[in-house]
Amino acid sequence: MQIVLTVHSDLQNRFTFTINTIAMRPNFKEEFLHYLWRMKKCSLTDLHTTQGEIINIYDTGTYNTDGGPDFTNARLKIGDTEWAGNIEMHLQSHDWQLHGHHRDKAYDSVVLHIVYEENAPAFRTTGKAIPCLELKGRFDEKLTQKYLQLIDNEEIIPCAKHFLDVSTLTKTMWLERLIVERLERKSGDIRTQLEAQGSDWEEVFYQFLAANFGAKINKQPFRQVARSLPQKILAKHGDSLMQLEALLFGQAGFLEENLSDDYPCELQKEYRFLQKKYDLKPIPKERWKFLRLRPANFPTIRLAQFAALTFRSNRLFSNILDAQTVDDVKELFDVQMSDYWQTHYTFDKDSKNIKKSLGKNTVHLFIINTIVPFLFLYGKIRDEEAAIKKALQFIDSIPAENNHIIRDWARFDIRPDSAYESQALIQLKNEYCDKKKCLQCAIGHAILK
Repeated sequence: MQIVLTVHSDLQNRFTFTINTIAMRPNFKEEFLHYLWRMKKCSLTDLHTTQGEIINIYDTGTYNTDGGPDFTNARLKIGDTEWAGNIEMHLQSHDWQLHGHHRDKAYDSVVLHIVYEENAPAFRTTGKAIPCLELKGRFDEKLTQKYLQLIDNEEIIPCAKHFLDVSTLTKTMWLERLIVERLERKSGDIRTQLEAQGSDWEEVFYQFLAANFGAKINKQPFRQVARSLPQKILAKHGDSLMQLEALLFGQAGFLEENLSDDYPCELQKEYRFLQKKYDLKPIPKERWKFLRLRPANFPTIRLAQFAALTFRSNRLFSNILDAQTVDDVKELFDVQMSDYWQTHYTFDKDSKNIKKSLGKNTVHLFIINTIVPFLFLYGKIRDEEAAIKKALQFIDSIPAENNHIIRDWARFDIRPDSAYESQALIQLKNEYCDKKKCLQCAIGHAILK
């Protein structure tokens, strides 16, 4: 059975092509062709276009992961003509039209159309046909089966059964690459805020650390408080813990109601004075969540701890830069809350006298999610290798996290020794395993190899 389609180019040129509907699309993805080409897993000898012209490949081109043709700056010879240009790949050649490339001038630079199977000619916007190379039959089908076993695997870690078989050197080098990828991703938002706030490192660090004090559930209201209350204002009152609490609890909306205990009433009075002085507008108290939180993680306790941390050091990022070891950092977070919070979790409700210091795991998360990305970015922007090295040393000096992703890896007897390794495994799971990007992964490549 044949279907004849008539296609009109932008220049009103008409052409017809025939699709053989009996031929099935291959069961692999287009990225598999990219892999075969960039890793030279297909035969590059005795090449001919589908029209019979001899092809000589001098340079396969640079793999392009952004928009536009799949490979750029390729060099090749077709017949008697040498070409320098781009290469586009598809499973079947009629995908060229389906993707709209025949109407896109960005693809007029394509000098070779590489497909698994040709079933229709491809044309530039000018109506000129593009030479086509078929890869069908030019690579080992066993490689296809290995690839399909990976991407069709329903395990949460597709290659987990083979992970331990990959050489230690390959895994070590790949994890090193992954931790840098993860830090670059985390530092992206930091860079954006720095640009927006005139490269004020102290202010931006203060805002990001505040957000992390809120953890996942209260991250947004904590960030809103920090953005509504500049660090420079807190610095002016850095010698008074009571005033710092008044500013933070006031901006958080906790001093907008009737209170009965002496201390919160004192905070309320102080805040009203400072509110007028700095023209402050608090966020609604209703934005804070207490449900399903342990009392030690209540936002009121976190705000009091943040006030105590600010009281101890109102230029915290400078102190982080001066810290030489993780223990130096941990000492900065060893803060003493005001007396009122030793016997309270919220205003006007007594509790047992319990020390409510920042827990070890909490401080570790601050180091992983705020301090290390800031040091890494600081080193990148300032071209200070020592800061980057310090960031990697810090994250390698604290234990691995114990979250659901790390527990997933543990099911396959893969257990990280430090946060350096656990963060790399999180990056691997989120950005490669979950997205089945096995062909962009060094471990997937090693398994196929």
